[in-house]
Amino acid sequence: MSQKEDFMREAIRLSLDNMRSGKGGPFGAVIVKDGKIIARGFNQVTSTNDPTAHAEVVAIREACKVLGSFQLDGCEIYTSCEPCPMCLGAIYWARPEKMYYANTKVDAANIGFDDQFIYEEIDLNLNDRKLPCEQLLNDEALVVFKEWTEKSDKIEY
Repeated sequence: MSQKEDFMREAIRLSLDNMRSGKGGPFGAVIVKDGKIIARGFNQVTSTNDPTAHAEVVAIREACKVLGSFQLDGCEIYTSCEPCPMCLGAIYWARPEKMYYANTKVDAANIGFDDQFIYEEIDLNLNDRKLPCEQLLNDEALVVFKEWTEKSDKIEY
């Protein structure tokens, strides 16, 4: 049995335990650094009333606290299912070295967790999306961006 499989089994165990507990959907994730699990996450959307409390996001938040960093340098993430668009974005922003997944997004869609509409919406022009979008106060907001570019003590990410 490989260490990678052990880490994935832990993510799967978290997904099963969470589903059985009724705290959220059947998803789990672990983050590993230097061969050790540093953070665990499981879906908590329904128990916390937080639509962003997906297993991967919960695990990333915990790992960043443990590391005292906003990036997962030298880490790997193991997730019981191929991430949704939000989680995939969070994973890219967190910058782990590698991601492993068990179930696919098709497997998830087959049990009612279908994110395909989000992938399709992303490719559409803002005016063609189902969520109405309207730009306001761009000139005022650009002032903040200009100040950011001139800020000498900013932390780049």
